[in-house]
Amino acid sequence: MDMAITSERVRHDATVTMRMPQQTKDLIETAAHLLHKTLSAFVLESASKHAVDVLLDQTVFSLSAQDAEAFARVLDNPPVPTAKLRELMQSKSPWER
Repeated sequence: MDMAITSERVRHDATVTMRMPQQTKDLIETAAHLLHKTLSAFVLESASKHAVDVLLDQTVFSLSAQDAEAFARVLDNPPVPTAKLRELMQSKSPWER
């Protein structure tokens, strides 16, 4: 999955300005250069990937021992997909909206 960063034209209608130590900028520019990317493209891609990771890491749920066993059984023997599950799996993630 390539988030919103694809080969198709994306409207760039927002800006971010930041100050950082020169050493940090040099580090980021070196990495971007190695990947043949502009500084902006590298920072945008890196920040977007990290944002997705943060959002995914925020999904926490707790289960009782009995519910955890039932959950494991469903994972080991998944039910036949329903129309509602297919719809859910085709919906966009929060970072794709």
